[in-house]
Amino acid sequence: MTSNPYTEAGVDTAAGDLAVELMKSAVRRTHGPEVLGGVGGFAGLFDASTLRSYGRPLLATSTDGVGTKVAIAQAIDKHDTIGLDLVGMVVDDIVVVGAKPLFMTDYIACGKVYPERIADIVRGIARGCAETGTALVGGETAEHPGLLGLNDYDVAGAATGVVEASRILGAERVGDGDVVLALASSGLHSNGYSLVRHIVARGGIQYAHTAEDFGTTWGETLLEPTRLYTSPLLRLIAQLGDSARGPFSAVHSLSHVTGGGIAANLARVLPQGSWVEVERSTWSPPPVFRVLADLGDLSLESTEGTWNLGIGFLAVVDAQKADAAISALAQDGIAAWQVGVVHTGTRPAGEFEQGAKGVDGGAVRLVGTYGDSAAPDHGAK
Repeated sequence: MTSNPYTEAGVDTAAGDLAVELMKSAVRRTHGPEVLGGVGGFAGLFDASTLRSYGRPLLATSTDGVGTKVAIAQAIDKHDTIGLDLVGMVVDDIVVVGAKPLFMTDYIACGKVYPERIADIVRGIARGCAETGTALVGGETAEHPGLLGLNDYDVAGAATGVVEASRILGAERVGDGDVVLALASSGLHSNGYSLVRHIVARGGIQYAHTAEDFGTTWGETLLEPTRLYTSPLLRLIAQLGDSARGPFSAVHSLSHVTGGGIAANLARVLPQGSWVEVERSTWSPPPVFRVLADLGDLSLESTEGTWNLGIGFLAVVDAQKADAAISALAQDGIAAWQVGVVHTGTRPAGEFEQGAKGVDGGAVRLVGTYGDSAAPDHGAK
């Protein structure tokens, strides 16, 4: 039998084929009639004629990864939730403008293809896509021996969605007196894990150790998957109906709280000249943040630019519809509460964060003291 020089170089194409076979059924479950060609083509096909019902369809796109959270998955050999994190980081950016996700592709780079591991990752991606109404139309698994360790991998993805031009959400919709609502996170989501890993390593903790504060291992606690907001938010946008100020929802802008924290991400979706003071006393950061901060000898305030501290999304809504929004989100299993009000008048003295990531938006700062840890924990709901 002739040897395969590519296999001898460390690339196992047969293992890659097996991984595809193991994941195919999960991927197919995300396909509706708009997806053509099935699994395994050079390119994924999506029937764009489904967009004919739009007057002026705008395509929205986003790409992201999961970051160093994958190192914890690798450390405890648990890979079935990382895909949910990837979908959350990519697709939940699209809903910020009010767009409905259409399709997504993924990319996995690894040192060695272990078929069941790759299939676990992709099954998680497919589960997240199914929960958000997104078709998983393609992907790539690349084996990089010599560049990545045998058990190392990284994941990334890209998605495309659509929104009617007259219904797009953003800072231009926001006005004086609008209310800022916080939507509870499920935990750390997928940001700030370099700090998490630094704290855990410095504390001499192994991810397999039981975390007495949580009743699980440290690894399982830290791998709590990112909450997916897309479907509940799309339902909320539709349910609140038209605002008195124009043909769009009473949800005026949305912010995904990822890298940069609460203030910086909210500032990106506020108009120039506006400002918001986010009142810390309105919520109690969940235990995972408090325990990590204590272990790292940090104040919660010092981590505000790194962790979400219990707020995964922010919604700026018409004040008259705020209670209705909170109620609707609760019915979808997401705790929400008011944290601030948008102002366009003279800004108080003191430091504010103004815009972020190249966006010259509004100004935001967090004020007050966090609610007591014994108080109701929004992030736990």
